[in-house]
Amino acid sequence: MHKRINPREQKRMMQRMGMNMDSVSDVEQVIIRTADKDIVIDEPEVAILQVQGQKMYQVIGGQVSEQAPSARGTTAPTKPMFSEEDVQLVADQTGKSLDKAREALKEADGDLAKAILLLS
Repeated sequence: MHKRINPREQKRMMQRMGMNMDSVSDVEQVIIRTADKDIVIDEPEVAILQVQGQKMYQVIGGQVSEQAPSARGTTAPTKPMFSEEDVQLVADQTGKSLDKAREALKEADGDLAKAILLLS
């Protein structure tokens, strides 16, 4: 038979070995994403075990379900990338204000020629 270890004694032993364990409170969901599916765990218990500077997350229990990757719906909209020099160039070429040039560049997804045509 195995002798049960007192939780306080167990914590001391872990600290002597350079291990630290904390729990994460109020976890609602854990999602593990793979190339072909998402594994969703609702209302799990999560513990962080820190050993020699490395963190390990332990997920315990919860309701497990699998979803297709297309059901994610969490991709953030991409922000058009253009510089202030682009804004100035569009404003100079069209004779419009910097604000109007910026709006045109946003509408044209950063395409200079398209933004100039929109303002012409």
